[in-house]
Amino acid sequence: MIRIGIVGTSSISERLADAVRAVDGVELGRVASRDAGRAREFAERIGAPGIAEGLDALLTAGDVDAVYLASPNSVHAAQVRAAVDAGIPVLVEKPATLTAGEWDALVARARERRVVLLEAMRTAHDPGIRVVQDLLPRVGRLRRVSFRYEKRSPRYDHVLAGEQTNIFDPALGGSALRDLGVYPLHALVLLFGEPRGILGSRVGIASGTDGLGSAIVEYDGFLADVAWSKITDTSLPSEIQGEDGSLAIDAIDAPRRLVLTPRGGAPETIEVDAPENPMIGEVERFRDAVNGADIAADQARTAETLRLVDRVLPRPLR
Repeated sequence: MIRIGIVGTSSISERLADAVRAVDGVELGRVASRDAGRAREFAERIGAPGIAEGLDALLTAGDVDAVYLASPNSVHAAQVRAAVDAGIPVLVEKPATLTAGEWDALVARARERRVVLLEAMRTAHDPGIRVVQDLLPRVGRLRRVSFRYEKRSPRYDHVLAGEQTNIFDPALGGSALRDLGVYPLHALVLLFGEPRGILGSRVGIASGTDGLGSAIVEYDGFLADVAWSKITDTSLPSEIQGEDGSLAIDAIDAPRRLVLTPRGGAPETIEVDAPENPMIGEVERFRDAVNGADIAADQARTAETLRLVDRVLPRPLR
């Protein structure tokens, strides 16, 4: 049984805890926070057996076999390094690091120490994305791909009120591109491999980071357009267009309803059978990695996604 300690007490950690309870071979370990009271309240809420005051205490507790990091983006690299050096397997929330270079260095460090390091990218391990892969031959030769993740954060209201908040704070790595744009970019890499190039633009907000953005991604023979936003909502699906048909995808991070329309034919709706919690797949993959599964391909997809982010971020905010 792999005991997973949790760093961070946000809603994403709560969903991870729910996923852990649904997966065989893993169980909840301690909850770590610099605020002992917050850690204790969160541990009681999710049914964790204990707490640790900070990451160092968690890594030396002796009853934690692996850690899940859901801390601010800016501290991911340092916390991953600490866990790897302690010999503790790491599942780190996306974006795994702020740059591809940081990720490459950490992967090399983890391999040298024979420690598992995996990004918690739920799209990569979702049954819906596998159904999309299976349907690709039916659309024919690819010509256009449109992937989007646009969901207004309730914490944007704090920004509008003149307040700073973690997820929109550039000092903490807050960015709509890093938080939501990585989903469609990762899906592109997973489905179609490394692109030839990317050109993106981001719209700034009062907190100093991007609130939304778009990018054109170049592949041989087709183009992909990607959209992300934490300040607006959309009712539009993602879509893959081929010369023989199109495939509409309700949500690129967790596809559940797909509509395949052959050229000149009637639409066919495919409902994806999947767990209610979309984080179950990544927990299963992490468990398998700790038990010896090869995750080199997973790490390479994270690296390529971060390289795409690195190419978009330097452009000035609009």
